[in-house]
Amino acid sequence: MTAAASTVLTARALLLDMDGTLVNSDAVVERIWRRWAAQHGLDGDEVMKVVHGRQGHASMALLLPGRPVEQNLADNTRLLAEETADMDGVVAVPGAPEFLASLRGLPHALVTSADVPLSTARMAAAGLTLPEVRITAESVGASKPDPEGFLKGAAELGVAPADCVVFEDSGAGIAAGKAAGMRVVGIGPRAGVHGPDVVVPDLTQVRVEALEGGGISLHVG
Repeated sequence: MTAAASTVLTARALLLDMDGTLVNSDAVVERIWRRWAAQHGLDGDEVMKVVHGRQGHASMALLLPGRPVEQNLADNTRLLAEETADMDGVVAVPGAPEFLASLRGLPHALVTSADVPLSTARMAAAGLTLPEVRITAESVGASKPDPEGFLKGAAELGVAPADCVVFEDSGAGIAAGKAAGMRVVGIGPRAGVHGPDVVVPDLTQVRVEALEGGGISLHVG
């Protein structure tokens, strides 16, 4: 669904994906995953349809069914190290610095499929401040589209899932937010086809207002 002139959502906490939502890391993701695809005789375009939003080993399990879990985990560790060492082309999504600045003092958390080293490096490369509450790959037992990460983020903030709004760009992430019982704002070109509650091109289209009593008013679009 596309935003009309402006959609207003009220929440008590915001849960933010990183890649594609706050940070544009598409260049490095494409480089590393297309190289991995070639090494395994897979079509790069098909691989790129799967990998956004998921932990690497979860993507590998879908792309190479029947391959031992241990092999996927080992491969994932190697790819994470490659991604953490490659910050070429990593930039902030338009509006992200101002958006994060507007959340100071309001309940929000980062919920990312990246691990701690990768999320720390990418946010720094994009010149963005890390939220105090962070749910990373190390925090969960199941990757998006499982809702575990978003539910943990809500629990850490002490806010009911129904009172949270998720910001996401990928199909896996939007599905995770929906499965957690949360409303989802889709960010960027990937988001629209996956049924978020509202979608905008980037974070310049989002305005945050603190409400009396601790609520948050989101003006989207």
